[in-house]
Amino acid sequence: MRILFVCSQNKWRSLTAERLFDDHPHYEARSAGTEPGARVRVTAGHLGWAEIIFVMERRHADRLREKFAEELHDKSMVILRIPDKYPFGDSTLIALLQLKLKEHLPLLS
Repeated sequence: MRILFVCSQNKWRSLTAERLFDDHPHYEARSAGTEPGARVRVTAGHLGWAEIIFVMERRHADRLREKFAEELHDKSMVILRIPDKYPFGDSTLIALLQLKLKEHLPLLS
């Protein structure tokens, strides 16, 4: 399954989430950001590639819907509600991601 993680800058939250899936046998992950200065900025191509999209905050979902309404019409999008207060690779962030993703990705373990 192809999953996309989206936050604002693609430097901390979404990039940490993507790294959780490095070499995972069941999931392929990518990440991107919604803001102009993002490390990798989200494109229609990202959304077309993804089977499920996880955003960190409601504002990320709103921005994607504003800019990519057509590309999202048949996509599943989940708002994780993870605030922008954890640095890349933070152990609390990783635990929070694993907890919230477990309900949506049964093969996570």
